[in-house]
Amino acid sequence: QVQLVESGGGLVQAGGSLRLSCAASGVTFSNYAMAWFRQAPGKEREFVAATRKSGIMTYYLDYSDSVKGRFTLWRDNGKNTAYLQMNSLRPEDTAVYYCASRPEGGSKYDYWGQGTQVTVSS
Repeated sequence: QVQLVESGGGLVQAGGSLRLSCAASGVTFSNYAMAWFRQAPGKEREFVAATRKSGIMTYYLDYSDSVKGRFTLWRDNGKNTAYLQMNSLRPEDTAVYYCASRPEGGSKYDYWGQGTQVTVSS
């Protein structure tokens, strides 16, 4: 059974930083694409960042324009964990952040974590 557990959310002032973690179990982690999405109150869920295989040991990284240059996604396959380092946070980054996963080559994200709240105060 696939399980994704996020951690690292919290309250931070504008300009501050947070690091989110997503621990995966029940999967061969290196063969799964990982992504972060977020959903703010009253808004639809939106894509934040994703990592997918580009070679045997290499991965592509994709970011939404709204976080590019401020957020960094990476993965530690030895720990079955994906991370999202969020710097220069803005009030508009306030949302529930979700980790998601799909098998490499899959068309949609099948597995989701429970979400972690990130609140950025102005």
